[in-house]
Amino acid sequence: MKDTFDTSLADSQATRVDPIAPERFDRARYADYAAALDERCADFWKADQGVLVYRRMRVKEVFAEECRDRQRSLAWQLGALERSMCFEADIPNFLEPWYGLGTVAAAYGFDYRWEPGLAPAVEGKFGSTAELVAAPFRPVAETAIGRHTLEMVEYFLEQTRGVIPVSYCDVQSPLNTLSNIIDSNQFYLDFYLDPEAMTAAMERTADLLADFTEAQRRLIGPALAKPGHGFASSRRFEGFGMSDDTVTMLSPDLYFPVAVPAMQRAAARFGGPVFHSCGNWSDKKEEIARIEGLRMADGAFSLATDPGANPVEGFAEAFAGSGVVLNARIVGPAEVVEEKVRALWRPGMKLIVVTYCETPEEQAAVYRTIHEICR
Repeated sequence: MKDTFDTSLADSQATRVDPIAPERFDRARYADYAAALDERCADFWKADQGVLVYRRMRVKEVFAEECRDRQRSLAWQLGALERSMCFEADIPNFLEPWYGLGTVAAAYGFDYRWEPGLAPAVEGKFGSTAELVAAPFRPVAETAIGRHTLEMVEYFLEQTRGVIPVSYCDVQSPLNTLSNIIDSNQFYLDFYLDPEAMTAAMERTADLLADFTEAQRRLIGPALAKPGHGFASSRRFEGFGMSDDTVTMLSPDLYFPVAVPAMQRAAARFGGPVFHSCGNWSDKKEEIARIEGLRMADGAFSLATDPGANPVEGFAEAFAGSGVVLNARIVGPAEVVEEKVRALWRPGMKLIVVTYCETPEEQAAVYRTIHEICR
């Protein structure tokens, strides 16, 4: 059994697909498929325990420079939706207007730097948290990035007639946004040296994020798949997903009283926060499972998914009976997935297993095994 990260891959969680133009995509067929799976999602969401399998169809081109081109992005994503129907799963894939991690940063005047073949990067930094608090800002929807994202949502809906699930764009938590646009040498010191400015920055950023998310929600309407982006999502789920990767850089005495309230503030209008971090956040798993209002938590659980993946030990005990869904991403062969699921499952768990099997035959076998383990 081999569980190692393949450094030769541009995207370890990506699937190769062929793009499909909107006029060639069978909207009605996919709409019926997604609606049927959404009923399973609704039953799971209401239950006290259970398991669902999600075969994620992540296309690497969409998460690099082609996110800039709405036509190309949609064609790649429609190709992924078409391919996804070949794989046994309980949760449908969805469309998303991905546009990088600088969405809310744009409110503070930052723009993207584009390098050929790469995802966009945010240009520039504030020297301190106080400097950010004193700086002018504007609603995300009024920025070039915000307008582009909303236009992309409108294009997706127009081309699919609003019958295909669509999620919010990828957005970072207030903590992640601030850590990306404040100089790191000062940012972490400011938790101690300028806590008032840090709190003000967190709250303002949370409000900017929530306002832009509300604009997306109004546009998407009943097609909205939640919690969005990298999470298994459904029109029958609730919550607002945010990337909170900077959690791995903070001690619990800073993260929970300062960063978590801002995440909760941002998600208050949308059914509660949904947590994601890359890397290993297992040292905080018990406290994260107890975050008030938390609906779901996402993590990597194999080295093939993330070279800093979470160890499986203790997660079942932390999440069983909590009502919080554990969204476990597991890249790897069938035996790796089986080993990880056996360790993660306990009665009282609400578990979503995210798989990346290369063939429909392997996926079908893994699907059966997961449901047998989690009966």
